Amino acid sequence: MKVFEKAPAKINLSLDVLHKRDDGYHEVEMVMTMVDLADRIEMQELPRDTIIISSQAGYIPLDEKNLAFQAARLIKDKYDVHQGVYIHLDKKIPVAAGLAGGSSDAAATLRGLIRLWQLDIPEAELQELGAELGSDVPFCISGGTAVARGRGEKLESIGSPPQCWVILAKPPINVSTSEIYGKLVAKEIRQRPATSAILEAIQDKNFEKLCERLGNALEEVTLELYPEVRHLKECMHKLGADGVLMSGSGPTVFGLVSKEAKVPRIYNGLRGFCKDVFAVRMLT
Repeated sequence: MKVFEKAPAKINLSLDVLHKRDDGYHEVEMVMTMVDLADRIEMQELPRDTIIISSQAGYIPLDEKNLAFQAARLIKDKYDVHQGVYIHLDKKIPVAAGLAGGSSDAAATLRGLIRLWQLDIPEAELQELGAELGSDVPFCISGGTAVARGRGEKLESIGSPPQCWVILAKPPINVSTSEIYGKLVAKEIRQRPATSAILEAIQDKNFEKLCERLGNALEEVTLELYPEVRHLKECMHKLGADGVLMSGSGPTVFGLVSKEAKVPRIYNGLRGFCKDVFAVRMLT
């Protein structure tokens, strides 16, 4: 038996960091949504009790360092499953890009293994499992659009943002999330995103207000360390994107575009100096 799952990328419409917690994590408040750029996960039962991962991408680990591997091992351990599984990751989402590609792969693996092994696990319980793997995994399990609090695992589902095109561009650098958070001093953030205004814009389906209120507290650190990201934001603005923001800890920058006629010009303009450029829609 085989099962297939899509693992969509996420973007942050807002990301605020409130303070550093006693457990070492940061308390955050984020608005996240998913876009139609996705990895494809294929899972197949194996006759022996083992986990094997493959991928056409030559730049990801295929052992216990891989979040999909960790997800499979976690579900086997928690529910005493003694069946093997072969997992193939068809990667489309860039790695270390601020798009939760690894977290989405882990979430898709959890969802797929429930079907493959016919396990009866409620979504809330699955999200608790996902939180053991990473802060973005619970959101990637449920998908849609949500406000995330705590370290990202406390979710409140909300309505979809106004539909638009999303141009994603990743410069040829990788950014470490732990490095960015490690250099952030929450109480010194100069410009905090207005989460309530983002939520109001989404509720009202007000695209212009949404674009005006986009905000990411981590930009202050990433843009200082990686001038390429600042340059990419400036280029996207000049090419005509309606709203521009860095996703997660970066380095991917996204532009929201309401008119389809603008999309080819922005896409082609970015492709001149950026290999990883995608024109996609929000998943509503």
